[in-house]
Amino acid sequence: MSARTMPEAVVPSHFPLAALLWPHRADGSSGVFRSVILIALGTALLTLSAKVNLPLPYVPMTLQTLVVLMIGAAYGWRLGSATLLAYLAEGAIGLPVFAGPVGGLAPLFGPTAGYLFGFVAAAFITGWLAEHGWDRSVPLLFVAMALGHLLILAAGFGWLAFGIKLGVEKAWLVGIAPFIAASLIKNALGAALVPAIRRIFDSRE
Repeated sequence: MSARTMPEAVVPSHFPLAALLWPHRADGSSGVFRSVILIALGTALLTLSAKVNLPLPYVPMTLQTLVVLMIGAAYGWRLGSATLLAYLAEGAIGLPVFAGPVGGLAPLFGPTAGYLFGFVAAAFITGWLAEHGWDRSVPLLFVAMALGHLLILAAGFGWLAFGIKLGVEKAWLVGIAPFIAASLIKNALGAALVPAIRRIFDSRE
């Protein structure tokens, strides 16, 4: 049998949740419109989650990390990362999308800067693992989201400790310790929600 007539192995694709709920059209004509709408929806959710916050001395406690990780898991690494970059760009041009009352460049260089840039890395890694099937399993997605949380906290800690020079001990006390319990709760919630939504969708197929 020649190479041309030999049957090819079919490797099933694993699409992120957003691609299942709103598939690309076969001709690709809806791709840009779809991406713009999903990015706008994602940045709106990030803004709302930033406004639900508990003020703390340096870094407020918000729902943002949950939304960041769910965007990564649902959108995949490309669209998830693009959504977080768009969110930072909205804040940089002055839109009041961050936890404080105003936007602009100040939050991107202040105490929260490490966390904000860590959001992009977290969406990337969570989305990449989700696209490799980790979003079908609660335990695996919990691990994926935990890695995302670790990236956010590590970036935030590093900036507090060395970027604005609070020192390691104070950075831990104000930038990590208050968020450990909440991060675990948000991690568990996100890891349960995305596979549950996928199962609902799969059951209708």
